[in-house]
Amino acid sequence: MDRQRILLIFGAAWISAALLTWFLWSRTREPQKEKTIRVAAVTRDLPAGTRLKASDLKLVSLPEKDLPKSALLDPNIAVDRALLFPLNANEPLTTNKLSSTAGAEGLPAVIPPGMRAISVPIADVSGVAGLLQPRAHVDVLFTRAGSMAEALTTTVLEDVVVMSVGRNTETGASAPPAAGAPAQNISPTQTRAVTLLVTPEDARKLELAKNQGRLSLALRNPVDKSRLESKEAVTAEVLDPYLFTRVRRPQPVGGPGASIRDPKAWAKLTGSEGEEAPKKEQKKEPPKPRWVVDVYRGDKHVQETFQ
Repeated sequence: MDRQRILLIFGAAWISAALLTWFLWSRTREPQKEKTIRVAAVTRDLPAGTRLKASDLKLVSLPEKDLPKSALLDPNIAVDRALLFPLNANEPLTTNKLSSTAGAEGLPAVIPPGMRAISVPIADVSGVAGLLQPRAHVDVLFTRAGSMAEALTTTVLEDVVVMSVGRNTETGASAPPAAGAPAQNISPTQTRAVTLLVTPEDARKLELAKNQGRLSLALRNPVDKSRLESKEAVTAEVLDPYLFTRVRRPQPVGGPGASIRDPKAWAKLTGSEGEEAPKKEQKKEPPKPRWVVDVYRGDKHVQETFQ
């Protein structure tokens, strides 16, 4: 019994020593594995202002100890956002290198080539009661104030895309008021800027219109591509049967449709209608020769003329 117990103790000690030796060897020889986390990175070198697409993003593994605090774990969060700084290939994305979803920092990157972004002042009463959202489609109306005979409204542009309302470039990105915060009383006449995406030619039209009168926006369905058949301005005469007394514009001399450059209309205006025609019909005859004879009768001198 004593011999068997000694052999068991010796075998257990030998096995324990072998396990301890293998454990120490594995800790010193085998490379130590670190915990890694997969984060979003760019697939190629990208300059500042680039609008990111899904093909520009991928997932890379980084050691947990080297992970930036603001690194993006989901690449879908960066899609359609613009880079504020240039990035190299395989460089991790961070939130401070991307434009915010509700800000206008990356607005230049989303303007298509050949287009321009121009802001117009709009109040709630002239901007669809504050219902405008980015990426909405609108028509731009121009109104010239004045007397009933001078006032008019016309459609300057049709089917224009709204890029931002104020500094908000995303639909529904405005944050709700905090709990307990006082409600803000916004006047319906308070002016704010709405940025529209237009061509360079339309940008010049808008700049002239907003300095000559008042602009307002008409909200339209994005799938509606119809256009106005008539570009004629609307005047007070159109509203006459319902709201206003008739305001007649002065008719040109000579009746409706007559032009002041018409010779007959001008003759009627100046009162020379019956005089000018005979003058044009009269022909100037050449002068006839005459004979003049001087006659002296005492101290009197008389000239006699003979045809």
